[in-house]
Amino acid sequence: MKQRESLNSRIGFLLLSAGCAIGLGNVWRFPFITGAYGGAAFVFIYLLFLLILGLPILIMEFAVGRAAQRGVGHAFRLLEPAGTRWHLAGYMGIFGCFLLMMFYTTITGWMLSYCWYALRGDLSGLTPEQIGAFFEATLQDPYSMTGWMGLSVLIGTLVCMVGLRKGVERITKIMMACLFLVILVLVVRAVTLPGALEGIRFYLMPDIGRLLEHGVGTVVFAAMGQAFFTLSVGIGSMAIFGSYIGKERSLTGEALSILGMDTLVALLAGLVIFPACFAFGVNADSGPGLVFITLPNVFNNMPGGEFWGILFFVFMGFAALTTVIAVMEGIIAYPMDGWGWSRRKAASIVGVLLFVASLPCVLGFNTWADIQPLGAKSSILDLEDFIVSNNLLPLGSLIFLLFCCSRRGWGWDNFIKEANSGRGIRFPAGTRFYVTWILPCIILYVFVQGYINKFFM
Repeated sequence: MKQRESLNSRIGFLLLSAGCAIGLGNVWRFPFITGAYGGAAFVFIYLLFLLILGLPILIMEFAVGRAAQRGVGHAFRLLEPAGTRWHLAGYMGIFGCFLLMMFYTTITGWMLSYCWYALRGDLSGLTPEQIGAFFEATLQDPYSMTGWMGLSVLIGTLVCMVGLRKGVERITKIMMACLFLVILVLVVRAVTLPGALEGIRFYLMPDIGRLLEHGVGTVVFAAMGQAFFTLSVGIGSMAIFGSYIGKERSLTGEALSILGMDTLVALLAGLVIFPACFAFGVNADSGPGLVFITLPNVFNNMPGGEFWGILFFVFMGFAALTTVIAVMEGIIAYPMDGWGWSRRKAASIVGVLLFVASLPCVLGFNTWADIQPLGAKSSILDLEDFIVSNNLLPLGSLIFLLFCCSRRGWGWDNFIKEANSGRGIRFPAGTRFYVTWILPCIILYVFVQGYINKFFM
């Protein structure tokens, strides 16, 4: 029997997992809601929920993957008690990862295209209105968008095809090192701009007034949502990396390191955005408008702005591509582990299927723009994102919780033994009541409130 691949180093595992977690939400959502909901006051609430909500589920994903030595598609089948149907959750996980990539590759294509546009100077000298029109024109061109989406799929496919150590691990290490280096350079530039201090103060000084203005309930839900979704736990995208590591270290310490890197990038992104926006009197936005309209306006006003714009989109490109590579690795592991496919065959077929499946998202901004599945001005991307973010992530997390805590699943004793194998920080056994009974209620609240916010507010 052919020996299964494993990662070459602990740092490879940490950077791969962090690369999967660190994505566009760290940049175009976290800084905005932090500034809007009370600065450091919001960060404190967010970190609390990151620890009590995101951390346990992340550890459970790693534990299930490491115990089974398989990705999410097969792990439940190998660990489930005889006669149960937990393996159906494995299919949901693979579907969730695939659906996530069906729209994430399009957004990654936007990042890659803007690296090119910034390098050519296409954004330089444009007025704010022209920059907005430029982004709209980009979305309206199905051929260009298909090409850039295809490039993101191709890069992910080729990296995965090369191998786990020589491709996925090595390339992700390089990208993550560049990502941290670029964001640090951007932070230094932003905080040294004239007038930047006002932006730093707005972003990071505790402001209870802003918190109370929005309402404590709204702020708490925003913190819960960000803590939950920043890690993309629930669809098993992290389980595959647990399956590639040994038992030398306990999983709680490793998960804390990944949480730390994810949070650091999110905080540093805000130290780029708010000082720069305040320095030039531009209102910080959230979502695609921040990245593709607001910040290009800022760079156009900044000395040497063309260079800083290129650096920013390189950073965003690395953040997006590391997620694409990491999630694709989890998808191609399914046919490799279950059907005996070679890595080259699995990567090639998954790459082709993913390209075809990503076309509706691309066309939803132009040729199929009349399809508005969630109401006026919505797109196919909005629908796909809603299915993943508001449904599969919370429900999948609930399944991981029940599987690891229930006697009818893998069970608490098996989970705690796996999580605490090796040296390092232990998962506290005293949290069993909280994890078994209270945490599922928090996740259900996030799930239900997400629907309320989407359709009734």
